[in-house]
Amino acid sequence: MSMVGLSLLARLNKLVAIAKHCDPMSTMGVINIIFFGDYIQYSPINCVVMLEEQMKTKDLAYRSLLNRVRHGEGTHEDWQLLRTRVIGIGLHISLNDPPWNEAPILVYRNELRAELNNRAVINKAYEMGRVPTIVVATDTIKAMKHVDLPDLKRRMPVLLQENIACELGLSNGAQGIFRELLYDRVLEPTAGTNEEAFTPDTVFIRNAQYALVEIAKSKISKLGSLEPLVVSIPIIEKTFDVDLEKLYSDKGAVMKLFKDRKLKASISVKRKALPLIPAYSITTHKSQGQTLPKIVIDLNKPPGAVEVASAYAPLSRVQRLSDFVILQDFSIDALRVKPSEGQIAELNRLAIIFERTKQHYSHYFA
Repeated sequence: MSMVGLSLLARLNKLVAIAKHCDPMSTMGVINIIFFGDYIQYSPINCVVMLEEQMKTKDLAYRSLLNRVRHGEGTHEDWQLLRTRVIGIGLHISLNDPPWNEAPILVYRNELRAELNNRAVINKAYEMGRVPTIVVATDTIKAMKHVDLPDLKRRMPVLLQENIACELGLSNGAQGIFRELLYDRVLEPTAGTNEEAFTPDTVFIRNAQYALVEIAKSKISKLGSLEPLVVSIPIIEKTFDVDLEKLYSDKGAVMKLFKDRKLKASISVKRKALPLIPAYSITTHKSQGQTLPKIVIDLNKPPGAVEVASAYAPLSRVQRLSDFVILQDFSIDALRVKPSEGQIAELNRLAIIFERTKQHYSHYFA
């Protein structure tokens, strides 16, 4: 490690994340790395720069509110201010009217996100006089054909779920507008789809090739003969493990069976699928790092672990108080969740290094 600097580590971190198809914000592609070095040699210079001025939020009063919520110090006045954005209390609006009919609903659970997106796709399809169309994972390919979805073009928001090319803005969580889908005919459809969750007239496409998606934040201005900002999103093949223990309620008996028969308690699954989902609703976790023009949120946390990000993450996705609405009333406790001891310890550690950095490079902080 003697000759490894921060710039090289940053480049390695980026390359590993791309190679492993991981969230670019993860550390070294979520893999284990052992660094070797002679600790009797010169110690490395650890530098930390902390951004002390919030640049995203334009509403000064709302910016102060977010700073307090970030530390779990939401006040009664903060709670009352946020309640002015609750539908039916401070606001009398309909989510069917602009601009809220185009705003994504931020939720905490993937199950709820999937259910809301399913219903939104069905409703939008019927609204336009079309049948719902679902793309299902598959691995059988024969002959190419276009899918006829002319009325859906330019209208359906989608979310990218894989890192395609992070350096070009095609990363996990990028949002876009679905434009066109190409798929192949197959002789035998893939089984196992939960089709009863959709209406009987839903069309299931089990053999997509690629989709054309308009991504406004893409760094590709024009790709070949495609329209500006339109990029092709290919089928992605992934291999993942499924823990069989989690599929059974009687875990003891199942694990004993595996042990007695000397069987692995997990299976490896290889899947080919289009890495896109509807973005009528997205999880608060997936929304991290994004600035959204309008959002619909619910600050009532479902059962389970509660952390400071539960309220801070969705509230900090917008620039102004007027850029979001809240679905229902909520407790002031949502604004008073303290950072964990580990988070506080890490912030304090970084603050100490930041002070050393300012002293060491005082000419940059004059």
